[in-house]
Amino acid sequence: MNNCLVLIRNKKLNADYVHFGDFMRVFSEACYYFDKTAVVGFDSSKGIAEQLKECKTSFDNAIVLCYGEQRDMIADFLAKIYGEQFEGNFLTCGEQSVCLGDFDDDINFAAECVHFLDEKYGIRYDKFYVKCVSAPSELIYDSISKAREDGGDTTFAVYDDHGDQTIEISYSSKTPKMTADNIQRILASELSEYVYTLDDSSLEECLYELLRLRRVKLSVAESFTGGGITARLVSVPGMSEVLYEGICAYSNEAKRMRLKVSEQTLKQFGAVSEKTAYEMCEGLLNTFNCEVAISTTGIAGPASDGTDKPVGLAYIGIGTRGTGIKVFKFNYTGDRESITKTAINDALFLAYQAAK
Repeated sequence: MNNCLVLIRNKKLNADYVHFGDFMRVFSEACYYFDKTAVVGFDSSKGIAEQLKECKTSFDNAIVLCYGEQRDMIADFLAKIYGEQFEGNFLTCGEQSVCLGDFDDDINFAAECVHFLDEKYGIRYDKFYVKCVSAPSELIYDSISKAREDGGDTTFAVYDDHGDQTIEISYSSKTPKMTADNIQRILASELSEYVYTLDDSSLEECLYELLRLRRVKLSVAESFTGGGITARLVSVPGMSEVLYEGICAYSNEAKRMRLKVSEQTLKQFGAVSEKTAYEMCEGLLNTFNCEVAISTTGIAGPASDGTDKPVGLAYIGIGTRGTGIKVFKFNYTGDRESITKTAINDALFLAYQAAK
């Protein structure tokens, strides 16, 4: 099947569709994906007409969202194109279907569409996952291309949440389980350097389970991530079993007093430096209250720190009592929020790799 999503809305005044991600996720969770997504201005009658005609000529299923006051007009136009009338939110013309809904009730409408499509096709879908961090997008799509060669009735969706990447693979009951398993194996092998789980567990949940299995404690010292790593960790029930402490050492004085970063290091190399990240991590391990440690220092923006160091420069220290401390340098791009969230994901993933 091929599906089209059409959004008829005010492109000039309301460019961002707040619920778009949630709306799309309802479909993807049910293994329905869109081959085309089109946004048409509600004041462009020609654009609307052309796009809706394309729905009839090119797609098996069209999902159309508009404002409530436009619904009757859009429904009448679609009925003329397809030569059939709507029954509630749905129109069926042979093998083709149209689902027409309102932005004000978009999530409920999405659930109704999924039910309608399930009834129409009568095919059971299942899905599996490959989740990784900071894998190059080219590698992800090359890996998917290789996996596609194995055949089967499979579809792929990729979600990227500030470097935390989910590859969602859906397959129907027509696809042999062996084929589906082989597709997952190919992806996991191609992306092995970046993979942290083959189910839908979160990064912080995977780190918690690993620490619990290893029976070790974790401590975190954060500067520019401002407690974000610790917040992610404590969102997992039971984290108190493995998390000893989270320190937000934002100022240089806090780094000296709480983490024993030397005055000379701060003066010679600065707070945002490999040496400072190392000593922050070292300060945690030297308490002998943890076996794994994370430290972060960097410049999230919007302005630099008064030195020639650029916004986005960051150092993440990862230490274990058995293997020592390693500091990773990053040069992030984006705004303050994006830089911080990406660094948090990288730090959690690096800790997961070290704990293995």
